[in-house]
Amino acid sequence: MKLKGFLLAAIAAATYGTNPAFALPLYADGMNANSTLLFRYALGLPILAAMAFYRGRNLRLRASQIFPVTLLGILMAISSLSLFESYNYMNSGVASTLLFLYPVMVAIIMVIGFNEKFKLTTGICLLLMTGGLALLMHPGEGFAVSLTGFLLVMISALTYAVFIVMTNVNRELRGIPTLTLMFYELLAGTLFYILLIPLGFELTVPVHCAGWINLGALAILPTVLSLSCTTMAIQIIGPTPTAIFGALEPVTAVVLSITFLNQPMSAQELFGGVLIVAATSLVVIGNKVDSIILRVRKMFPSLRHGVHRRQD
Repeated sequence: MKLKGFLLAAIAAATYGTNPAFALPLYADGMNANSTLLFRYALGLPILAAMAFYRGRNLRLRASQIFPVTLLGILMAISSLSLFESYNYMNSGVASTLLFLYPVMVAIIMVIGFNEKFKLTTGICLLLMTGGLALLMHPGEGFAVSLTGFLLVMISALTYAVFIVMTNVNRELRGIPTLTLMFYELLAGTLFYILLIPLGFELTVPVHCAGWINLGALAILPTVLSLSCTTMAIQIIGPTPTAIFGALEPVTAVVLSITFLNQPMSAQELFGGVLIVAATSLVVIGNKVDSIILRVRKMFPSLRHGVHRRQD
């Protein structure tokens, strides 16, 4: 049973990492980020609705649940739009790796906003994260990371972190079935992208059949399939192992950006990405690491006393 959970978690992470593989060809076809996401979310709605009805889930919400669900959808939409816009300014593999800072941001928000104890592992994670960012922001000759692209990814990571925290702490959201919640999040995001069109975000559509195929793939793989597999994996193996497998997200994006999108990446950038993945993975398994550190610290006094006795 656990093997099935690990497989689902791996599929969820890997499929979410396919975002740039389908988005960048659409950009080359003349589409912009807002339109790409508008069609991605809109095409995902009937799929989620069909899944909900097939499983006997209703799509009803209480009046008190409408606002928090709408806010979640807007947060997710802003996170997606910021990430997709960053692809216009920087390597998509690097962007996807930087996005994986969101677990660290979640830890910081919980410490500052919800009085969670600051752990030693959190401090180590912040150091690893800083080192990874430094490497990504100062790549070797021939490589450049745009400040605009970097800021866009940070907005994406931060809004997604707030999205996760709100999902965990808001009482009105706890009783909503997962598919119902996902449906209204995508609906709110779709309406958000529509409202941006008169504000200067031009509506663009695919001009080739391949573009619609890419949009369909975006709706199915990194949206419906990834979110569904994540939910099922959490039910089987729990949130911590599922989140650890999230490290496959930037790895998948980096591999795809190099192999299929012909985007260059230096060894320095790769090492920076490894540090970031290590930092976020440490956040996820922090409790186990903290217990190990405490055991080691308890061992040192006895070891020191033993040395003193031998010297005497």
